[in-house]
Amino acid sequence: MKPFRLALVLILGAAILEAADEKSGNAPVISEIRAVLRAQQEAWNRGDIDSFMNGYARDETTVFVSGDEVIRGWQTVRDRYLSKYNDRAKMGTLTFSDLEIEQLGPDSALALGHWELKRASDNPHGRFTLIFRKTPDGWRIVHDHTSAAAPPP
Repeated sequence: MKPFRLALVLILGAAILEAADEKSGNAPVISEIRAVLRAQQEAWNRGDIDSFMNGYARDETTVFVSGDEVIRGWQTVRDRYLSKYNDRAKMGTLTFSDLEIEQLGPDSALALGHWELKRASDNPHGRFTLIFRKTPDGWRIVHDHTSAAAPPP
């Protein structure tokens, strides 16, 4: 398929999905969740892990899963990020893409997406599945399952 046609198909596909969200009445929720993810991406790219963590529910039941590791509790998740990404070079530049957000009920939603870090020495990337809950603070991540793609050989 020629690049122009492919771009047109992608734009039309995105417009159809957005129209379907609006028609279903989920547009406000999806917009709010997209805003949380956009704020996280921007905070990360400023090197601000504390603001990045605002996207997570500040609760002991918040769960983060990566590889074979399960971490429970907002503070423990924060500590993991601070330890693993303790300087700007390790943080790189974060991009979220290919977002698919589905409202599951009045106070819950599911987000599927792709993450990528651009760093001087490498380019880790992978997928994530997030469960959001509507909290008094707004939509927040209560369960994050993130996987990394295998590095190139």
